[in-house]
Amino acid sequence: MKPKDLVADFIARIHAQHFDEAKELLATDGFEYVGPNMRFLSRDDMLAYQFGMAAIQKDLIVRQLSADGEHVFAILDYQTHFEPIGDVRLALWFRVRGDRIHTVEAFYNAAVVENMLGGNLPTAVDTSQ
Repeated sequence: MKPKDLVADFIARIHAQHFDEAKELLATDGFEYVGPNMRFLSRDDMLAYQFGMAAIQKDLIVRQLSADGEHVFAILDYQTHFEPIGDVRLALWFRVRGDRIHTVEAFYNAAVVENMLGGNLPTAVDTSQ
């Protein structure tokens, strides 16, 4: 599968809240998620956080998806049921090697998420071992 198709499939699985299926598209070793206010070193930790956010997810709209080799870039609108934050625009940079996503870098307004979580942000802990 081409990197762009792999990422499109991952986003579709997250949108459908099929987290176990989405997990299969992420690298088991050496996975990293980096955002403006959190970092995960295992796919399980990142998806556990996504699962926790599922209750407020109203929609996930792909505005743009493009690729340059193993680098895939996505612009998303994350629409929520949570009035204080409303909708969040996300820019995501995925790095794909082989048939798995190894790195996800997220860019968004960090203050919105910090306010929503009351300053209780997850920290980077490698639980993959």
